[in-house]
Amino acid sequence: MTTPLKSEPRTTAATDWRALGTTVRLVVTDPALLESCNLLLARHLAEVDAACSRFRPDSELAALDTTAGRPVRVSPLLAEALDVALRAAGTTDGAVDPTVGSAMDAIGYDRDFTLVQEDDRPVRLTLRRTPGWRTVRLDRATGTVTVPEGVRLDLGATAKAWAADRAARMLAGTAGCGVLVSLGGDTAVAGEAPAGGWQIRVQDVTGPVDEMPAGGPHATVGMRGGGLATSGTTARRWRRGGHDLHHIVDPRTGLPVRSPWRTVSVAASTCADANAASTAALVKGAGAEKWLTRLGLPARLVTQNGTVVTTPGWPTAPVEAAA
Repeated sequence: MTTPLKSEPRTTAATDWRALGTTVRLVVTDPALLESCNLLLARHLAEVDAACSRFRPDSELAALDTTAGRPVRVSPLLAEALDVALRAAGTTDGAVDPTVGSAMDAIGYDRDFTLVQEDDRPVRLTLRRTPGWRTVRLDRATGTVTVPEGVRLDLGATAKAWAADRAARMLAGTAGCGVLVSLGGDTAVAGEAPAGGWQIRVQDVTGPVDEMPAGGPHATVGMRGGGLATSGTTARRWRRGGHDLHHIVDPRTGLPVRSPWRTVSVAASTCADANAASTAALVKGAGAEKWLTRLGLPARLVTQNGTVVTTPGWPTAPVEAAA
């Protein structure tokens, strides 16, 4: 989890709420602009939800389930979200794949996570490779997408990070101040950063922004641009039919990934790139730190027993704590 910390109140202002089934945190360097920026952010996230939600039967994404392999025109917003998802699949060698929708349904993640936790229906786990991102055709010139019959898309691995990037750029450009947008810990910043940079706490344990994590290693890093994301198997977990499940699916098996890492944090030029890489590292498993190093991405990987491994470029964190 990545948690934007409270900055000096004389120079920044922040607000927290919920959207897209997750936490939202907005911080601006001009307190007088917080309310107007938050209204714009709420409108933007409502548009993203209407376009990209897998859980809304009236969303554009859900409508693709009934297209039976025909090319259909989609909104520019959904086309952009699909483009980001398909590019993430390509750059991660398919470790992050938007065609895992049916696999997510099969393991019980077929509704908002708060409802998933309350559901006690049994699930049958079946080893089945996902259809693969190359089966989806997106034509940006015509604004059309073709999804084969029987393929269900899930943009959960990329949409929130992309939405954070898009919102931060939009708000910084409109308001003319520094902006931080965090959606479920996927954090994007734009505009002029506060003195000392944006302070972000990276941790294993989900918790309130004002409280230090009770357990697990954590570190605080500074950001001046780009994005930072943490993916992990310790949050969004549930138990069904005697199985311990989580939301990171391995496209090669259609099942929750079994990884030597419990969390992976990555910094990149965009939050979308950071989140694609952090999720892919969990799927790639052993040797993921070498893959991230080859890409030149600063990263922090935490093993299941709490050992911290970093790649070149990750800042030294004096507040690192033992597991």
